[in-house]
Parts: sequence; C-alpha cells; structure tokens
Amino acid sequence: MRMRRMLGLALAAATLAGASAVGAVSAQAAASPTITGEECAAAGGQVKENPYRASTCVLPDGSQQTIT
Repeated sequence: MRMRRMLGLALAAATLAGASAVGAVSAQAAASPTITGEECAAAGGQVKENPYRASTCVLPDGSQQTIT
C-alpha cells in the first residue's frame, strides 16, 4: 500500500512538471508573435516604425505584430 502511494505521488509530480513546462512554452509563443517585414507586406499589412521600440506590422484586420 505504501509503495502504491509513493508511485502515485511520483506520477502526480511528473504530470504537474510536464504540464507546467508545456504551459510555459505555450505562453512564450502566445506572448510575442513575430513577423518579418516581407511577411507583413505579403499579408497586406503596413510597417509602422516606432521610435523607442521595435517596429510593428499593422495587418488589415487591425491586429499588430512585432517585426523581427
């Protein structure tokens, strides 16, 4: 019985660690989508130059993405 409890705790810890690692990668990808200037033009967007931060691409639907 004690062995089963230890295995259950180990499995739960591994599951939580895996879920947090996947969540961190997903959050990073969702937090900063990037696009190149060529991709912006091909999508029909306009490049907006910003004086103190990275340039952005303003797409026809109104969304903005950072240009790499």
